[in-house]
This record gives sequence, C-alpha cells and structure tokens, in this order.
Amino acid sequence: MYMKIISWNVNGFRAWNQKPGTLDFLNVDEQPDIFCLQETKAQPEQIDTTLFPDYPHIYLHSAEKKGYSSTAIFSKHKPLKVWYGMNNSPIDNEGRIINAEFETFILVTVYTPNAKPDLARLELRHDSWDTAFLKHLKKLKKKKPVVVCGDFNVAHTEIDLARPENNKTTEKKPGSPGFTDKERIGMANFLNAGFIDSYRYLYPEKIQYTWWSYRANARANNVGWRIDYFLTSQQLTPHIQDAIIYDTVLGSDHCPVGIILK
Repeated sequence: MYMKIISWNVNGFRAWNQKPGTLDFLNVDEQPDIFCLQETKAQPEQIDTTLFPDYPHIYLHSAEKKGYSSTAIFSKHKPLKVWYGMNNSPIDNEGRIINAEFETFILVTVYTPNAKPDLARLELRHDSWDTAFLKHLKKLKKKKPVVVCGDFNVAHTEIDLARPENNKTTEKKPGSPGFTDKERIGMANFLNAGFIDSYRYLYPEKIQYTWWSYRANARANNVGWRIDYFLTSQQLTPHIQDAIIYDTVLGSDHCPVGIILK
C-alpha cells in the first residue's frame, strides 16, 4: 500500500483556488491521500470545502487575525485524533500547526514564522519557536513515527537556494531572512535530532526550489529557494518511495511538494 501526501503554501486560499489548474492538480492529476495547506489566510467560513469532494475529513486552523497565516489538512482517511498548536508556543494565535494522528504515524503540518525582512522575528524564531517545535516533535516521536510537512521558511544549505553568497550571514551583514546562521542552525537541530529531510535523503545533490520571489522575474529565471519540506522520523526512511518537488505547478509563489510512503 502506498500513501501520497502533498503540502503546499498557497499564499491565500481564496485567490489560489481560482487560478487555472490548482484544483485539478489535487483533485484530478495527483489525487493524494492527504494534502496540507499553509498560509491559507482564511477563516473557516471562507474556505469552500465543496471544492474537494473526495476529502471528507477537513481540519482548519485559522489565525485570530483575519487574512493572515493559517493552515489546513484535507484527508481521505479519518484520523484517530486531531489537535492544534503545540505547548509553549511563542505565538499560539496564528494558526500555524495542525497535528493528525493516524494508525501508523502522526502527521504535522506547519507554517513556520518568517524572520521578517528586517529580521524583527529572528530571535523569537530562533530562541523560542524552533526550540518549542523541536520539543513538540520529539514528544510525538515517542508515541509514533512522525511525518512533518510545510513551509519551514529556511533554506538549510547553500545548494538549497540560487544565490547563497548574496544571502548568507557574514561579518558585515546578518544575512537574509531564511538563510541566516540562526535559522539554518534551527533546521540542523531537527536533522540532528533524528528527523530526515526526505528530499535530500533521496536526492542529495539535486537542485530544485519551492519558492520564488514575485520580484525581478525570479521564477522565470529560477532564482529560487527550497524552504518547503517533508521531514520524517528516521524509522520511516525505508518506507520513503519518493519525495517530489512539483516546481512546474503554478498558483502560488510556492510550488507543492510531496512524499510517497509505502
């Protein structure tokens, strides 16, 4: 038996679902068992669940602030349990985490806070969010294997963005949001704790990106960043059949990413 899960930062559900091909990608082309959305920027009543007739189990976690952040899970299979957020979150009102327990694993979708262009949220993220989220995942991992997907808002290594030299931390500059030393250390801490970057596990040297700025024709020129991930518990690595970046699929400034588990 194979299970396909797709994750996509849609940068606004209401605009995204009206763009050509976005619904067909999920409902017709890929038909995943589960798909997770980040940055829906919508309250529950603003998400038309009838757009996905094959997904009866839908879980929405919206930010208190309207039009901001927010996540969703759509599943063909009913989870044993669903809950929202994590303990000791420095920002628990932004709808950033959904947890869904299934028979053989726990699925977590996350929309990690951006450090902001002026790095105003870098310390919050490094000192509080990444620490709390890693603790959360470790706790879940003690119960069942974990699959965590979403927008982590960090390119881990230099191969994960088109222009690392322009964005890295140096003595003269703190680095660009998404590629500061502190954010990269945060991702390294997840991997050092036994979580596997499924894409790099299968494709250690392949260059593909998942996000492109809307500025300067970045997507047309493929000046991108790989900031969307599927991480898994180490014991799931024998079951990873494929990890996919759908970088030709439009509809958002991010493209979808996926994993196939056996």
